[in-house]
Amino acid sequence: MMRNIVLKYVLKNALEFGGKANSKVVLGAVLKENPNLKKDVPLLMKEIDMLIKEVGEYGVEEIKRQLVKEAPELLSQKKEVKVDGPLKPLPNAIKGKLVVRIAPSPSGPLHIGHAYGVSLNSEYAKMYEGRLILRIEDTNPENIYPQAYELIERDARWLTDNNIAQVVIQSSRLGIYYDYAEQLIRMGKAYLCTCEAEFWREQKNRGIPCPCRSLSVKENQERYGRMFNSYAEGEVVVRLKTDIKHKNPAMRDFGIMRIVEHVHPKTGKTQRVWPLMLFAVAIDDHELGITHVLNGKDHTDNAMKERMIMDCFNWTYPEYKHWGMINFEGFDLSTSKTRRAIECGEYHGWEDIRIPFMPALRKRGYQPEAFRRFALETGLSLNDKTVSIDEFWKMINAFDKEMIEKSSNRYFFVDKPVKIKVDKCRERRVMLDLHPDFPERGKRGFQVAQDFYICASDVERLEEGKIHRLMDCCNFRREREKYTFISESYDDFKNASNKGIIIHWLSAQETILVEVMMNDGETIYGLGEHALAQCKEGDIVQLERRYFARVEKNTKDKVILWYLHT
Repeated sequence: MMRNIVLKYVLKNALEFGGKANSKVVLGAVLKENPNLKKDVPLLMKEIDMLIKEVGEYGVEEIKRQLVKEAPELLSQKKEVKVDGPLKPLPNAIKGKLVVRIAPSPSGPLHIGHAYGVSLNSEYAKMYEGRLILRIEDTNPENIYPQAYELIERDARWLTDNNIAQVVIQSSRLGIYYDYAEQLIRMGKAYLCTCEAEFWREQKNRGIPCPCRSLSVKENQERYGRMFNSYAEGEVVVRLKTDIKHKNPAMRDFGIMRIVEHVHPKTGKTQRVWPLMLFAVAIDDHELGITHVLNGKDHTDNAMKERMIMDCFNWTYPEYKHWGMINFEGFDLSTSKTRRAIECGEYHGWEDIRIPFMPALRKRGYQPEAFRRFALETGLSLNDKTVSIDEFWKMINAFDKEMIEKSSNRYFFVDKPVKIKVDKCRERRVMLDLHPDFPERGKRGFQVAQDFYICASDVERLEEGKIHRLMDCCNFRREREKYTFISESYDDFKNASNKGIIIHWLSAQETILVEVMMNDGETIYGLGEHALAQCKEGDIVQLERRYFARVEKNTKDKVILWYLHT
């Protein structure tokens, strides 16, 4: 195997530089493909030097012919092209050829942590005009939430602006994993272990092979056949043969297949042999042509195991780039805990406004671009980060506001309404812009007289003797519980020496009931201007001097809103 790897890189380097290969460049390429060869670099260098001498006697055409024969994929490989974009360039990424993947487990819907990873991969795919694959990794039947398949795909498409090129579900690919496991057994690179778990763990930690490791290929093949109908769960594991004395015990003869009797929502009871995650991942990354794997550095050991699996088949593995851990301080992102809380009635479901999961954030009215902007701002860095609740929402809300501020029409809303009478206020029609920056969008009208509704909190702020203003309507003075009209002119208010405050209001003649679901789960009740009745469900509106909200339901006599942000 060493000779085959060395030869193809000697041929490739010799072809690029007129027939003479550079031993250091070849060494780097070989070790990149197979890091296990680092343990015997002197022998590796001897092989490199020998093949450089041998290939040096070929002509350029013969070198090309041999490379076509040994590794045609290297012959057609293009050099990296610089791509401008908002993110740091990826190593060995080729415009139009990049393939990345996101690989959530269907234990529940996506949350804000997933949103970062999904968005980052999607933005790199856009930057390189490549492909993003959504792979749902459901090879652990014991931890699957059936509705998650639909929720994950829906929210991934929403987050990426439908930038998903392909959806792959691992439970539909079991035959592929079975075939590759069989190949490893036939090659003598995997074995069926029936040792007690504790005994095997002790042996592994001491760097001592278990008795099953020396079984013949025939015996392993027979055991593999019995996995599908005879062995019970926990009695046997397919293990990859690695270095049993590897400095990292986790790399020693790790499992790649096992029996799970739990009913799977996709396959039912028809399948009982399941790949462990890292085995299915390695196979799929090769089969799907993944060029770059971008995920958290907590996957570093898994990436090493995946490369070991790929080495058994002499596959070229993807470029692995990890990001540092992002600790969302103050958030509970545990899918399993949230599921239990929903089942116990603590939350109303995945759309409960209090939880940081995508279904809830979509329902509140967040724009997916806000999460993509957060991913671009954070970037791909190995540095660990701690992001507090306040800091996270401050960033997301700022990005979101940039996108919705221009499109959101303005409306008055009064919570805990108190009715006041402004004596001598003339009856008339007050017309206000739906959006102050876009008068062409239209107006909303208020039929006003002397009776108004204002917020109870604003009543407390109205100091006696001062001139206050009903926003865009009129100026008045408060004397105890009496409110007296002064004028309609804003200039009169602005120039008054005893100026008070400006408050929003509603005409008592035209109102509609409004409920606002706040982000803490509490509902605020009040009155809104009648123009809110014209809003469609899903519209984002701004309640003047308050906050943005999404129209959840409109029954023409009552509007239900969900709080978004200020």
